[in-house]
Amino acid sequence: MMTKLSVNINKIATLRNARGGDYPNVVQVAKDVQAFGAHGVTIHPRPDERHIRYQDAYDLKSVVTTEYNIEGNPIKKFVDMVLAIKPTQVTLVPDSVDAITSNAGWDTIKHKDFLAEVISEFKRNNIRTSIFVDPILNQIDGAKKTGADRIELYTEEFAKQYTLGNIKAITSYAACAKKANELGIGVNAGHDLSLDNIKFFKQNVPHLAEVSIGHALIAEAIYKGLKPTVEEYLKLLK
Repeated sequence: MMTKLSVNINKIATLRNARGGDYPNVVQVAKDVQAFGAHGVTIHPRPDERHIRYQDAYDLKSVVTTEYNIEGNPIKKFVDMVLAIKPTQVTLVPDSVDAITSNAGWDTIKHKDFLAEVISEFKRNNIRTSIFVDPILNQIDGAKKTGADRIELYTEEFAKQYTLGNIKAITSYAACAKKANELGIGVNAGHDLSLDNIKFFKQNVPHLAEVSIGHALIAEAIYKGLKPTVEEYLKLLK
């Protein structure tokens, strides 16, 4: 099964915002990565709009012709935006307001009722829902009870351990992916996946529908170029 690649363009917005203008232009980059073969575009707007801005989310609506994935903590402003845009997928992430980047998955058991309420609203609007989770089996069971269509496995710990040579760190991810599939939940993954580790992750985690990659891909593109980098990921994800 070909695993889809969704390119997170947050870092393009970070670079743009550093100079206060509109270069590089996030809309153009979204067009480009799709032209280069990416199966989707991901953004993760945060309340302080320090990279992707809420206006960017609206501007990208007519531009993303593949799959549009919007990530974020479902505060009211975020929920209202998602319902107005109606992307292909919304990925719920339990970010604190001051988080530099995503650093934990949901406790799907503790927050079941809250998640179920939010997810039901998105699903009524025909928006596929995914929950950002740590690779813990009971959290997959909890995700099923919320009504989520998919999970996104939080892969930072895998990436860290893989760099250290501990390939057994993949075990919990593979087990959770298998469990999700048994429960009828789709499997996504993201955070610190890179050209160095994506092939191993893909080969060892079954039923992997989609990966969302931003920071590493944009950093690698500084050296390789954006088009060759996207193409290399697509080759490794086959």
